[in-house]
Amino acid sequence: MWIGCDPVEYNWRMKSPFCAPLPDSWNQENLPLRDEAILAWLETDLDENMNFSKGLLVLTESRLLDWRHDGQIRQWQVGGGHALEIADHAGVGRLSLRDAHAGLAFWRYTLGQDAAARRLVQCFTECAAAAREGRVPPPPRLEHCPGCGVALLPGEIRCGACAALENRPPSTITLFRLWRFARPYKAQLFAGFLLTLLSTAATLVPPYLTMPLMDRVLIPFQNGRPIDPHLVALYLSGLLAAALAAWGLGWARTYVLARVSERMGVDLRVSTYRHLQTLSLEYFGAKRTGDLVARIGAETDRINVFLSLHLLDFATDLLMIAMTSAILLSINPWLALVTLTPLPFIGWMIHVVRDRLRHGFEQSDRVWSEITNVLTDTIPGIRVVKAFAQEEREVSRFEKANARNLEVNDRVNRYWSLFAPSVTLLTEIGLLVVWIFGIWQVSKSQITVGVLTAFLAYISRFYTRLDSMSRIVSVTQKAAAGAKRIFDILDQSSGVPEPANPVDPGRVEGAIELREVGFRYGNRSVLKDVNLSISPGEMIGLVGQSGSGKSTLVNLICRFYDVADGAILVDGKDIRTFPVSKYRQNIGLVLQEPFLFFGTIAENIAYGKPEASLDEIVAAARAAHAHEFILRLPHGYDSLVGERGQALSGGERQRISIARALLIDPRILIMDEATSSVDTETELEIQGALENLVQGRTTIAIAHRLSTLRRADRLVVMERGRIVETGPHDELLAKGGAYFRLHEAQTKHLDEGAQNA
Repeated sequence: MWIGCDPVEYNWRMKSPFCAPLPDSWNQENLPLRDEAILAWLETDLDENMNFSKGLLVLTESRLLDWRHDGQIRQWQVGGGHALEIADHAGVGRLSLRDAHAGLAFWRYTLGQDAAARRLVQCFTECAAAAREGRVPPPPRLEHCPGCGVALLPGEIRCGACAALENRPPSTITLFRLWRFARPYKAQLFAGFLLTLLSTAATLVPPYLTMPLMDRVLIPFQNGRPIDPHLVALYLSGLLAAALAAWGLGWARTYVLARVSERMGVDLRVSTYRHLQTLSLEYFGAKRTGDLVARIGAETDRINVFLSLHLLDFATDLLMIAMTSAILLSINPWLALVTLTPLPFIGWMIHVVRDRLRHGFEQSDRVWSEITNVLTDTIPGIRVVKAFAQEEREVSRFEKANARNLEVNDRVNRYWSLFAPSVTLLTEIGLLVVWIFGIWQVSKSQITVGVLTAFLAYISRFYTRLDSMSRIVSVTQKAAAGAKRIFDILDQSSGVPEPANPVDPGRVEGAIELREVGFRYGNRSVLKDVNLSISPGEMIGLVGQSGSGKSTLVNLICRFYDVADGAILVDGKDIRTFPVSKYRQNIGLVLQEPFLFFGTIAENIAYGKPEASLDEIVAAARAAHAHEFILRLPHGYDSLVGERGQALSGGERQRISIARALLIDPRILIMDEATSSVDTETELEIQGALENLVQGRTTIAIAHRLSTLRRADRLVVMERGRIVETGPHDELLAKGGAYFRLHEAQTKHLDEGAQNA
């Protein structure tokens, strides 16, 4: 159903069933429509030569019209053997119109238009089928918003309302979601509440004792009566006992609740980090490292401070105001009502300022993440920064991020600087009103001086707490903003979910089968209809140009992503039925860019098997031809590799990563450009070691240097996300196909390099 149309009165054959008009840059009146309904449209943004150029494809119930900004319009009848096909690769989509004999036209577009293009193809296919069968085509089926189910316009991923909802400022209600972390500490929290109640009550005792002390001791003494020592001792002892009780109960309250909040903070950090580890690589590809670090570090710390300090103060203030109000009403209701006069004005001010502060603090958090992002970019990459003499550029980036942070904070401070003094002013005015009304009542003998003194003591505490409560608005909104950013992580679901009924893979044999596998990165199709069978113990070499889908294929086999179409089977079982961690224990992975953790060489080799003995670590290092250079280091296997392994050369890092993969003795070994970071001599050493290591182990190797894959049992050649050739090296060369062209191009490049040298 189209947006805004009545489902009962909807008639798709009306003049314009598409309730949203064509794009603003196109005037529908210029289309040569013959009382036809517009079913779908696509605004293309590339021409045949890959230059940016606007065009519009419009589908009606009987025709496909191609309309250009220069006024030219081409058209084809729907049906009659026409087919509209869609494909995309490397960020560019292509629509092709064909008949039974040849191609008639094609259009290119960037993948931002992919959703509209697919809807156009879907509608065209349904209309063509209806035309061939002589029936009325059905109304077009629209995509619907995943949030609310409303029909979407071409190119929309979600409706405007849901998009705005995602970007709304954080609500204070978000803080109540922290209860899941407080639930294990219910007993301690209840004890803390009782201690808070008792300590607050103890602080309210001294003002109450000032009434009889004034009326029964001091004022009578001024009128000539002697002081009763026992009575004075009684009242002063009460004041001392109340002070000691308030101190002891306050200490116990603070200690108990601070312990609880610290443990809640630890649980929050661990849960967030644990959940982050379960998310797929797709999530991390769209996030900045600095932003995630800021969320787990700074945001959880802010929430912890709020829970341990500010929330405790807020609860104390709330109890103090409630109990003080009850005491004041019991002493003198009229004077109490005058005392509470500023409350409605303060409540109104809090309501006005709260939303602006909340939105401002969330913006401040985002800008602070930008600052952290600059730091996490430049500090690990300081060698590149200095190599290209870009220190001033990075300082400029940091200054700009700080300037944005300053701008946002200045905007927040404008509201806050007006709010806090205004609350203080209202409380001072309230205190003045109490003085005036109290003196008037004393002059009329309606209250005693002792009552007025007690009232003023209570009022002082009342307004102090009221002022403190108003100030908690700021920290509450900061904590709400931080909680929202934390729960943005916790609410994410993994793109590689655990199976509902898991099957333990055990130690796999290593037979791998890909059946009609397809995969997309967002709108970009990367793999299509990939079929491949790999026998246990077989070595497969994946070759092809950059972007052909080699790395994506091994990522799917490792289940870093899940296939969009088809299935991947290991030993005849779909890998989606295996628990992710148990399945990956059978896989050894050597990455194109070796990553080492800060620590010793032995710790890095044993990363996948922390309980490994030194003999096992040395054996793996020997197999990776790393043992000799390790022994030449000052501390051998106990030598620190530095941040990300910067204390080692590229070839040394790669051999350490190979040893790390070999130590776990995987049944499936995947090497993604494993020798790209080593010199020729080291490459030969590793290749020699691999001849023994691949025996009995399924191996998938990716390499641009085709010479490194000659020992593979089979080569798999990929182009544009498809497998185009498979076979041994010599057989593929003899075919003169895609592999032959790759081999010739690389041989020519190496010959030219040798001549230039």
